[in-house]
Amino acid sequence: MKKIILVGKPNCGKSLLFNQLTGLRQKVANFPGVTVELKSGQFNDFEVIDFPGTYSLHSLSKDEEIAIDKLNEALTDDNTALLVCVLDATRLERSLVFGLQAQALAHRHNKSIVFALNMIDEVQRFGLDIDADKLSKTLGSPVFALSAKALTGIAEFKKALPTLAANPAAVNNSFSHLDEKQLLQRSRDLGGEFAVNVDLVLKNQNRIDAFLLNNVLGGVAFLAIMFFLFQSIFTWATPLMDGVETIIAGTAMAVTSFTGEGIVSDFLNDAIFGGLGSFLVFVPQIMVLTLIIGLLEDSGYLARAALICHKPLSYFGLSGRSFIPYLSGHACAIPAIMAARTIESPRKRLITMMTIPLMSCSARLPVYALLIAVLIPENQYLFGLFNMQGVAFFGLYFFGIVVALIISLILNQMTAKDKELSDMPFILELPTYRLPHWKPLIHKVLNSGAQFIKRAAPIIFFVSLGIWVLGYFPQDGDLQESYLGQIGHFVEPIFEPLGLDWRYGVAIIMSFLAREVFVGALGTMFGIAGADENIGGLAANIQADGLTLGAGIGLLLFYVVALQCVATVAVLKAETGKARIAWGLYVAYGILAYIIAAVAANVIG
Repeated sequence: MKKIILVGKPNCGKSLLFNQLTGLRQKVANFPGVTVELKSGQFNDFEVIDFPGTYSLHSLSKDEEIAIDKLNEALTDDNTALLVCVLDATRLERSLVFGLQAQALAHRHNKSIVFALNMIDEVQRFGLDIDADKLSKTLGSPVFALSAKALTGIAEFKKALPTLAANPAAVNNSFSHLDEKQLLQRSRDLGGEFAVNVDLVLKNQNRIDAFLLNNVLGGVAFLAIMFFLFQSIFTWATPLMDGVETIIAGTAMAVTSFTGEGIVSDFLNDAIFGGLGSFLVFVPQIMVLTLIIGLLEDSGYLARAALICHKPLSYFGLSGRSFIPYLSGHACAIPAIMAARTIESPRKRLITMMTIPLMSCSARLPVYALLIAVLIPENQYLFGLFNMQGVAFFGLYFFGIVVALIISLILNQMTAKDKELSDMPFILELPTYRLPHWKPLIHKVLNSGAQFIKRAAPIIFFVSLGIWVLGYFPQDGDLQESYLGQIGHFVEPIFEPLGLDWRYGVAIIMSFLAREVFVGALGTMFGIAGADENIGGLAANIQADGLTLGAGIGLLLFYVVALQCVATVAVLKAETGKARIAWGLYVAYGILAYIIAAVAANVIG
């Protein structure tokens, strides 16, 4: 199958154009480096490949280096029929720096290139326009003025693209002989001739930035937005969680009413609805988290937040760009570690990757939500917009960030003299403010829930099954005398300093496969122990069992710090290239988490 390659600088709307061409609802974010991996889809009889955004063919970051290497590789492929370079109509001069480089590269490889002048709706909104026909003649390659969001010119572009790809045209070679300095000057000349008045187009953006980037008001707004983000995870998701719990409880009663008493009924109640069902209740929180982060991404605020955070983060050996992987890490550490490739400085990139696991990812959400529901009363304030459980959530996330900053400071001091990890300048382009494109965002939210279930449910099912078998036999449901009880009592001395009995110890050990297994494992064990008299949810059963405040808070802090995710260790090994760093962090964070939990359990009591 012939290929169409899609390239462009970050924030030019390239990924959204890719979605419009292929019909795939891929992630569309408004900060540099979001498209770390190649995305592909089909358009007519062609395969369209969306390459990571890059500002220049001379890489500064690891992300750009990967994009450029893959682009050169793709252009040597005989199946590559066309190169589509996306230009930002609101920042034409900056886009043409990469555009002219891409055109020269296409000429060297004898490939055809076409320019998509995107975001033309933003220009036309101010009564301005860009002469695409004249620009096309000047560049010597077709130029299509369009808007991937407003769909302006998309139909014409889709109609012309197959013909251009099937019948490659000779590439203009008038710029291919220019060196980098001459290409930069040429882009300035073309910008002066064709580009609109940037100050006029960005007038509203500058007005908003005057507030959001203010030294005082911007910092206050940032803290308010972050508090709102973490508060919403609990407050907004609660009604959805209650609904899911009601559905699971109703389904359990309906299903077990047909099975009668016996081993089948016990298995369904304890392993399926008690173990797997306890985990499914918390899926709405993952979806709410994805929604809020998606809104911040698509609106353009994340780049501003990175700029706000650069100075304070630099004190800890980090970069403003570290903020984006850090925030992404609250969804999942794996893509967040990969997103750290956008950090130009090797040293700051390494420190960021090593501390990302301390961000509270979505896998921790079920653990947090369960224990907070057990320990913290649901007191509501401001007409129900805020509650103490939401504040506790914010506190846990904040604690993880503080620990990450402290460790970053230590790592910065340890690596300060390493010449191989020398610093690079902090460069960041602020994207325009835009309303989110709702279809991809909603799809991303729904997909986050589906992917979380798909990834975690099989693990939790088999763990719940194993725990139920070990906990049910040989005494038909006597947990203390079961095989699991015998194993649990063997490891119980390890967890006694944390104020936890053997059941929590077993759940913690099982969760080294994946953190969210903790909830399913406890759900299965409490289901077996409670038998028919425990009709409440898992949180109610734990409360009735008498988990102390100190042990509960210690357990929460343990899960904030401990690196309990085999997949994260694997990605750390792949990104750093050193197994000793990945497994060293695994052991070090585990020991630190244990010490913090023991101190909390004994101090609070």
